[in-house]
Amino acid sequence: METIAARLPSPPAKALPEGAADCHAHVFGPLDRFPTGPSTYAIPLADPAVYEGMLASAGFTRGVLIQPAPYGQDTQALENALAQFGGRVKGIAVADDSISDERLYALDRAGVRGLRFIEMLDPKSGRRYAGSVGIDALKALAPRMKPLGWHAQIWAKCADIPRIFHAIEPFGLPVVFDHMGQYDAAGGASGKIFAAFLDVMRSERAYTKLSLCRLSQKTPGYEDLRAFHDALVETAPDRLLWGSDWPFVRMGTNSPDVTHLVDIFAKWVKDEGLIHRILVDNPKRLFDFSAVDKISGL
Repeated sequence: METIAARLPSPPAKALPEGAADCHAHVFGPLDRFPTGPSTYAIPLADPAVYEGMLASAGFTRGVLIQPAPYGQDTQALENALAQFGGRVKGIAVADDSISDERLYALDRAGVRGLRFIEMLDPKSGRRYAGSVGIDALKALAPRMKPLGWHAQIWAKCADIPRIFHAIEPFGLPVVFDHMGQYDAAGGASGKIFAAFLDVMRSERAYTKLSLCRLSQKTPGYEDLRAFHDALVETAPDRLLWGSDWPFVRMGTNSPDVTHLVDIFAKWVKDEGLIHRILVDNPKRLFDFSAVDKISGL
């Protein structure tokens, strides 16, 4: 198994608000206890202790861990990580419709708040990523997810999102689209494809994550994404989340600094009330961090 070190953030210049959540990161391992299955990329050395260091270094109080594809539907590493954070970190698992109700309820007790479905293709194989589950499984799973208060998280191309959303909207679940809708920046923020995504984002059930690192051709400033970012903030501020995508699988030496990504977000949004809404209020509502607040007195 090929491995690679995970990049840790630099110290932030400005403290994040209490309760700020990074809503998209991955944990791998400890690999001696939880080895992955086959992977098309080097596995980051990003166990729960390293992840905790990332959150602390960048100034996040909370986080959301996404089941990475090399673990398939084996959620042992995810559940192990969630157990170490006392509710400060929630999870998104992967499952198909063969999962039992008993396992769904066990995942819910562990801190899982939704399931991820992938419609993107692996550029190396031209097929869906190994270990991922497509939205065809969601029709059977949705009636079982809804009583738990779970949502569906979907990674798909921007051009496919309107079709996907309208197909699953009758299920009545909140839907979170990864990576700002995975648009092509070359198409422009005023193009038809992104405009159709903005129409989806006007629905009360549609959320997306402000995640820059996989969309830009103009790093480290990400200037080509500013218009898209602004349009989303204007259109759906109550249904935006922020996600780093740490530890940046497949990015290698091009992995960004999480703190740099946060600094760009704060610079672009500017308004402290909006920053608090996106980093604190929206994830608190969607991922149900309220129990943690009762314990901590927030």
